[in-house]
Amino acid sequence: MKTTTLGATGVTVSRIALGCMSYGTSRWRPWVLDEDDARPFYRRAIEAGINFFDTSDMYSQGVSEEVTGRALKEYGRREELVVATKVFFPWGEGPNLGGLSRKHIVEACEASLRRLGIDAIDLYQIHRWDSNTPLEETLAALDHLVQSGKVRYIGASSGWAWQMAHALGLSDQHGWARFVSMQNHYNLIYREEEREMIPLCQAEGVGVIPWSPLARGHLTGARESLDDRSSTKRAETDEYGHRLYGGPGDADIIEAVKAVAKERGAEPAQVALAWLLSKPAVTAPIVGATKLEHLDAAVRAVDLELTDEEIERLEAPYRPHEIMGHS
Repeated sequence: MKTTTLGATGVTVSRIALGCMSYGTSRWRPWVLDEDDARPFYRRAIEAGINFFDTSDMYSQGVSEEVTGRALKEYGRREELVVATKVFFPWGEGPNLGGLSRKHIVEACEASLRRLGIDAIDLYQIHRWDSNTPLEETLAALDHLVQSGKVRYIGASSGWAWQMAHALGLSDQHGWARFVSMQNHYNLIYREEEREMIPLCQAEGVGVIPWSPLARGHLTGARESLDDRSSTKRAETDEYGHRLYGGPGDADIIEAVKAVAKERGAEPAQVALAWLLSKPAVTAPIVGATKLEHLDAAVRAVDLELTDEEIERLEAPYRPHEIMGHS
């Protein structure tokens, strides 16, 4: 497994991150693997050299963090692993159960630490941006967690480039810990992040760790069509995912991925991930897997180098898209 540094930090991460949204309890989402079925994925990932694991307090309402913590303790060495989790989305309807207030950030971090069974979170990310809380309050709270040793690095997830630039500017102004990563919606089908967010991240030394790098399975070739709702258990119920794709040029992109894959004797998923890994700003795509062969394909993608001509063919069908993934 090839490695790199997370943005401008000195921490070493694998070029593939294992996304842990798929592991927790099927009571939360029917496509989520329960703990016994999830454990082999953590083991296979670590055996393959993956040391970067991303979860969130809202995945399976905390159970994903519990499963992740136990599996990593059994199969990995804590000092070698980079454990990332996120805060923002509420679990219920009551007050202070979500958002990015100082109160919720600090309480949520302490709860995540207990569930993960670790002393410090390596990368603590805001899962989205909170328009109801002053950004200064959020950044000061995150800095407090860094200074207290509960968090080592902080990151952000999908939003507007002006929000990220504002946050970085405030952190520099006040001497607070600054965001070292951006977890955004980015793949061959959705490339709007290339307009402003990714150039900003490159200029500021912020590592890009894309979510949905395979476009909810569309770039794996597993779905019959863009409106297919029967090929996987997740496709049957993932209403949010169905809103993300189906725009102009999307089908042509999928066909281009399949064509390049066939010529290279590779799987479409390998080609789609290899394209992301060819981008200088990208640190590690966050890959979810509910079949071990999907995880294996992601690992193989790290060693697949596309030619300039292949990259041009993959990118040619793209058409501008409505902004998706910020909410």
